[in-house]
Amino acid sequence: MPKFNNNEVNKKDKKKKKKSIGFKIFIGFLCVLLALAVVGGGYFVGLLNKMDTVDIDKDNLGIVEDEIKEYTTADKITNIALFGVDATDGEAGRSDAIMIATLDPIHNKLKLTSIMRDSYVYIDGYGQDKINHAYAYGGPELSIKTINENFGLNIQDFVTVNFSSLPKIINILGGVDIEITNEELEYINSYIDDINNKDGTNSAHIYSSGVQHLDGTQALAYSRIRYTSGGDYERTQRQRTVLDALFNKLTSTSVSSYNSLLNEVLPYVQTNLNAADILSLGTKVLSIGNNLEQDRFPRDGYGEGAMINGVYYLTFDLETAKQQMRDYIFNDIKQ
Repeated sequence: MPKFNNNEVNKKDKKKKKKSIGFKIFIGFLCVLLALAVVGGGYFVGLLNKMDTVDIDKDNLGIVEDEIKEYTTADKITNIALFGVDATDGEAGRSDAIMIATLDPIHNKLKLTSIMRDSYVYIDGYGQDKINHAYAYGGPELSIKTINENFGLNIQDFVTVNFSSLPKIINILGGVDIEITNEELEYINSYIDDINNKDGTNSAHIYSSGVQHLDGTQALAYSRIRYTSGGDYERTQRQRTVLDALFNKLTSTSVSSYNSLLNEVLPYVQTNLNAADILSLGTKVLSIGNNLEQDRFPRDGYGEGAMINGVYYLTFDLETAKQQMRDYIFNDIKQ
């Protein structure tokens, strides 16, 4: 399939200024796992009460057991859906960031798999549509089912984080160091101004390229840049860049900082995981360490933009993407 048309993406993105943040989901998830695994006890339970815990029907998640059995590692590897939403109170919102967090003790890795939000897939009850619409149609349950049915996975759990938590997390951690290119410098300050106006912050402009120390608002602005020559693919790369920086900060942060961090982020977190689940997962995360690896699907060169009935979609060969994703998640094959 021809390579993704970046110019077409840029034109479309300029018409749709959505607040799409990817990396914040995994950060919220990781904060919960690392910190709660450490603090334990009654304090652990008290912190969990800050989260919005919901139930989902695990018999309605589209898992095809016969397909999963093809992978002998599947029962040892944990996959959790991570969603980033930009929603107001009372609304589900679209999951403009969709990731799969994989705890892989076999290969001693934490894997983060991004799914392009405009991917053209089948959504049960709604037909072919953008994968990020599934969350608005049926919340996390339908979103998980959509991922499982299209990519042949076995996801049963999720964590959703609202974009509002990101700047607070970054500021608590003392900011992040990010290298800004000349092209990114052309756009970042307009995003900073927009966030300052909406959130009542007063973060400064960035005046030069190179490595810059960014606060929460500046980092959020960096993650939202959409108009560079690389289009949506470069935007997701920027998300992963900030994720790497935050992951390194989190793993080197003292336990004394967890209290303020969790008090800020947990109200923005929704999950079906209970206290015992999180403690178990946190222990696994800590045993694996900071060996984080990332990938994105459809991979570069395997998708192209298309207008269907006047709507833009990212089209791709589903069977190819499905095979590549499962090989990566279950067998640690990255090509």
